[in-house]
Amino acid sequence: MELFHFLRPLWLLLVPAGFVLAWLWRNPIDSCRRWGSIIAPHLLDHLTIGEKDRPRFRPIHLVVGALALGGVSTAGPAWEKEPPPFAEDKAPMVVALDLSRTMDAVDVPPTRLERAKQKVRDLAALRSGSRTGLVVYAGTAHLVLPPTEDPALLEIFLAALDTSLMPMAGKNAAEALAVADRLLAVESAPGTVLFITDGFDVKKLRTFSAHSEQTPHQVLALAAGTSQGGPIRDKNGRMATDGHGRLIQARFDRESFARFSAEAAVPSASLTLDETDVEWVQRRAMHHLQVVQERTAEVHWKEAGYYATFPIAVLSALWFRRGWTVRWMPVVILVLLIGLAAPTSARVLNDSNPKSDARHSKQENAQNPAQRVYTGVKSLVVNLFLTADQQGRWYFERGDYTTAAERLRDPMWKGLAYYRTGDYASALAQFARLDQAEAFFLMGNCYARMKDYPAAIGAYDNALGRRASFHEAMANRNLVAGLIPRKPKKDDEEGEHDPNLDPDEIKFDKKGKRGKAGAVPQWKVKPEQMAELWMRNLKTSPAEFLREKFRVQAEEATQVPKERS
Repeated sequence: MELFHFLRPLWLLLVPAGFVLAWLWRNPIDSCRRWGSIIAPHLLDHLTIGEKDRPRFRPIHLVVGALALGGVSTAGPAWEKEPPPFAEDKAPMVVALDLSRTMDAVDVPPTRLERAKQKVRDLAALRSGSRTGLVVYAGTAHLVLPPTEDPALLEIFLAALDTSLMPMAGKNAAEALAVADRLLAVESAPGTVLFITDGFDVKKLRTFSAHSEQTPHQVLALAAGTSQGGPIRDKNGRMATDGHGRLIQARFDRESFARFSAEAAVPSASLTLDETDVEWVQRRAMHHLQVVQERTAEVHWKEAGYYATFPIAVLSALWFRRGWTVRWMPVVILVLLIGLAAPTSARVLNDSNPKSDARHSKQENAQNPAQRVYTGVKSLVVNLFLTADQQGRWYFERGDYTTAAERLRDPMWKGLAYYRTGDYASALAQFARLDQAEAFFLMGNCYARMKDYPAAIGAYDNALGRRASFHEAMANRNLVAGLIPRKPKKDDEEGEHDPNLDPDEIKFDKKGKRGKAGAVPQWKVKPEQMAELWMRNLKTSPAEFLREKFRVQAEEATQVPKERS
């Protein structure tokens, strides 16, 4: 609100003018004032008729309110700059995506990395026609795609990104910043480097502090993760565990974001369920472009005075009623405003269940105004007198487990609510926060429901280790152990024949799992089979291409210092 001002401040004189008008109107109609100097005060009260019954809020007060609102509206309150007409967003941007192991945590479903990739897609769609590049980093930083206007090309490589592609572990954001700067150096307009990560290395703080002083490009950050953290999912879709069968937890480094924001001037925001985060990034990119390129241009402000026309229209409608009274109108207006705002503000959003949030939005949109007022007032009262866990227990006992999971804060009850809804991954993340025999028992049940039987047995063993007489855990462990299939014996017949003997017929196995390996003379292969073989060898997935590229670049980066030394 530092930019708040009035475009036409002289119109604010209507505000005191309204009060002067009310004072001038009050003098001639107040009989007590007119007769007070002639009749004694103790007799005047008994001689006047109707003055006591007259409401304190009179039509003149309505005129004063309308004049005050009209004066403020006409004065033109403004606090936000308006982009020039016909201006296009051509601000280049490079997204630096963290591919370290912690980005596989499931506290932001489905994982931090998948949510971050979706945000890159949303940002590319929002910035249609603008150039967007992609850089990934962990222990090393690598270019995936230079700035491009083609979101389809970005999608090809974005879908292939995985934490297993990185050759070295770590969070070398400084090297990613250097790669992004080299890409933006050839751009004609000042750009933005957007980091999507779950933490920074505070040792690289000076690099980012110097960056803001040396280059015209700004740095932004989107935080991927929650304050509770969550377990890490491995490449097979299972939860990663240590040698004792416990989940490997990934913490969220909130302190590093705070230090980078304060000391290195790196504005940061959190990933959201809607597009609020990408819109924030886009506004920052646009604002930065305008500040650098349009300092001498004429400034246009967004005028917000027209919002006052709505209450003026409501007040004006009262003039068409004979014998009107406005005594209860402020209360009615206040209830309506609470009813319209409360369904959104009072509802507790949970970033671990976006499907339920979408369900609530559809239900709210389907409600009529009366239902929205009732729902809003009810939600306001409930939030004033009941804690989140009390609300969650109320919904849990009535079978509304989805709403209960949103409201509950206790990990055990929240996990039970998720378990009842069938969201076993979210339930597992809640139970993993507890070091209790019951929590490990429920973790084993979640693993069993997800058909990860070895991990289920490990969780049951942890429960039995904390309570030896846990009969339910022992029974479930024996049941799950019987579900693990036995490994089939290897076929000993392989290798009995010489694979280099001339075959009677040559067939290519498309699945790559049948037949025996052997050398085939090229002259024995038909031309159409040779063409198919070439095409199959040329089909390299984007993931394999990026993995090999990152490996070679990492090796070259480690060899250069050795040669110089």
